[in-house]
Amino acid sequence: MLSAFRNGELSPAEATAAVLERIEQVDPEVNAFCLVDPEHATRAAKESTERWARGAPEGLVDGVPTSIKDVLLTAGWPTLRGSRSVSPAQSWTEDGPSVARLREQGAVLVGKTTTPELAWKGVTDGPLHGVTRNPWDTGRTAGGSSGGGAAAVALGMAPLTVGTDGGGSVRIPASFCGVFAHKPTYGWVPHHPQSPFGSLAHVGPMTTSVADSALLLDVIARPDPRDWSTVPPPAASFLGNLDSGVSGLRIAFSPTLGYVRVDPEVAAVVAEAARVFEELGAEVEEVDPGFTDPVAEFHTLWFAGAAKSVEHLTPEQRAELDPGLREITELGASFSAGDYLTANARRAAMGALMGRFHERFDLLLTPTMPIPPFEAGREVPPGWPGDRWTSWCQFTYPFNMTQQPAASIPCGVTSGGLPVGLQVVGGRYTDHRVLAACHAFERARPWRDRRPPLL
Repeated sequence: MLSAFRNGELSPAEATAAVLERIEQVDPEVNAFCLVDPEHATRAAKESTERWARGAPEGLVDGVPTSIKDVLLTAGWPTLRGSRSVSPAQSWTEDGPSVARLREQGAVLVGKTTTPELAWKGVTDGPLHGVTRNPWDTGRTAGGSSGGGAAAVALGMAPLTVGTDGGGSVRIPASFCGVFAHKPTYGWVPHHPQSPFGSLAHVGPMTTSVADSALLLDVIARPDPRDWSTVPPPAASFLGNLDSGVSGLRIAFSPTLGYVRVDPEVAAVVAEAARVFEELGAEVEEVDPGFTDPVAEFHTLWFAGAAKSVEHLTPEQRAELDPGLREITELGASFSAGDYLTANARRAAMGALMGRFHERFDLLLTPTMPIPPFEAGREVPPGWPGDRWTSWCQFTYPFNMTQQPAASIPCGVTSGGLPVGLQVVGGRYTDHRVLAACHAFERARPWRDRRPPLL
């Protein structure tokens, strides 16, 4: 698209008009957007078209239609976080850091994408905006909590989308919807106001290709003075370092992390994907990282964050919350400071373990999800032994605990034609390596020819 803008084959106005038409055409089928602003988008695209005509684009993504997850502040639009407890009747004058960087670089913001209430779970449904559905099978979930963004990207409703990931929330829907997503090393993409889930929550890109996510990271991985936990920006461009490949890398492949039950079809697709890295010149060894399931500690941190996010609500407002969210906030309010510190101590131990692991292995490969997408409108699949979303997301939330970069890239489909994602994990601050490995895999096993039925 940027190349077409540059050579005059396409204008931002035309691209934005096509995206808005696409949203009108297919969004009623999937419910990816909770807000669309054609007037704002058309005006911004017209201004971008004029800049390109002068040969003076404003930034790296000038004129590219982009959507924002509805937990990130966006000036001029309400940020309701999928909740009736947030009043739209207030002043919305501030952009969050990633949104501010997008505006500075000329992106055309078209709307906000759906999230479950307060982004609390790994599927996207809630009392305010309803159910977001999977582009490959609208009877199934798109995943979450950035499910709206994944569905929008998969169906051509937004080439670039920014989501958040506190326990897998860009990777889960990327796997279920057949798109690429990257959870950056914590601190590289600023977040303000800080998520109630604290440093579990990362901000990251969701796109149809690795290169697009690398470009988007080049835009949003820039410090912001409002985030006290932000770190200095990367020394090199993510997009400019995609071609380093994987030849000579030491890569660990863990089919189960030592404790996850994986659907046989998913396991077979991911194992075949892992073999591709050997074909590309890497040394791949099947080995588990060596930690046990940290779900209890994750629950302590996650549920306590959820409790903090609703502590100001009246009893009447609490009664209107998603029932599952209400349950975990009640649990979270029962934890002590000692419980929280104990969970953080386990988190620190996991971080140290993975730091040592990555002295031996450059990357770790796992399935992104142990199962294909299941029935929409449910927190867990029918007949599933667990009652919380974390019971089927065991591959994703451990790497929020450790703050490592982790990406999900499409690697195949089940016999029923549903996408399967491969998770690629690196040591902290090795995002360039993770993205380069995904780019090499993408070139070896192209995905773009696979299209969801609605497309």
